[in-house]
Amino acid sequence: MGDPREPPEGTPDGGSGNEDEYRSVVFDESFVRAARIQELSARERLGSNYSRAVRSRVGLGPFGSLPRQAVALLLLVVLAFAAAVYFGVSSPRRQAAQPTGNQLTVSLVALSPSSAVTGVDPKNPFAGLPTGYADGAAGLGTPSGTATAHFTRTEVTRALDTVQRFLVTSSLSPAGLVQGETGEVRSLVTLGEQAQYDQSFGTPRDDQHHAATGWLVRFDPGQVALADNAVKVTGSMRVAEADSGTLEVTTDHTFVYALRPAGTDVSAPVSLFSVRRELRFEFDRSDIGAARLRLVDSVLQSGPTSCGAQLADHLQPILATPGAASSTPPAVDPADHSRPAWQLCGTLGRITG
Repeated sequence: MGDPREPPEGTPDGGSGNEDEYRSVVFDESFVRAARIQELSARERLGSNYSRAVRSRVGLGPFGSLPRQAVALLLLVVLAFAAAVYFGVSSPRRQAAQPTGNQLTVSLVALSPSSAVTGVDPKNPFAGLPTGYADGAAGLGTPSGTATAHFTRTEVTRALDTVQRFLVTSSLSPAGLVQGETGEVRSLVTLGEQAQYDQSFGTPRDDQHHAATGWLVRFDPGQVALADNAVKVTGSMRVAEADSGTLEVTTDHTFVYALRPAGTDVSAPVSLFSVRRELRFEFDRSDIGAARLRLVDSVLQSGPTSCGAQLADHLQPILATPGAASSTPPAVDPADHSRPAWQLCGTLGRITG
């Protein structure tokens, strides 16, 4: 019997009867998908929109040979990535993370002496002060933390601790007073105010916003030295709520410093210099957690000093020196617009408790 795989009439002349000889002209699916032209379907050929039996295929480059499912998945991945980038850049939460902060407003008031500045006992410079003053932080009168309507006792206590650290660093530390140290105070200021803080020390000016002395008490070390590292203090702190999410701490203190001219020895005359600081701080819960504060308002009165002294960079005390003369506050001309209206000067009275 013949081979069942052979045709009934036998093998055609000139042929082997094997399918292998046609394998070279059989087109697989990838070859068909890669074709640049495509034959129209019967329905399309019956229509009048095409004048040719074939149409060109849109090239997809290296993606043209991919299965449709793979192309669809790739498009979904691209769209998801684009959406993630868009919402990551424009989302309100990301924008809110940028530091903003309130801008500090500063008022500087010079207190001019009504008579010549006289010296005090170098061995006991604070002997003439009335009762009510204490040494350093003991005179700050920091209250114990008490819960408010929207802040817990722990949160209020942490805010008060941060304010006390700020007052000690900015008003009592010799490093800040006469050595030019500014980094410790900066570390307590919220991130949103640090740019303004840096500008205040980089280019200090009395424009109500960029006075270095609005942030801390400091003297020019080339002109002034501390005759005693002790600082006498009296004053108080008050806690309130600006709103349900903002805790407000207001402080009002008078600091008395014993000063002498820089470069002199212990025999040089010593004089007292008074600084009143009224400050207003604000905290939100993130500030409390980070132990940082926002200094919103700073009012500083200092004397004895000349009414014409520039106080934005350093305070300018009039020291007790031989032959010192009195300084009378000048008359103010309200029509003189060359001087800012907020620059104030008063007459220094006797220091009281």
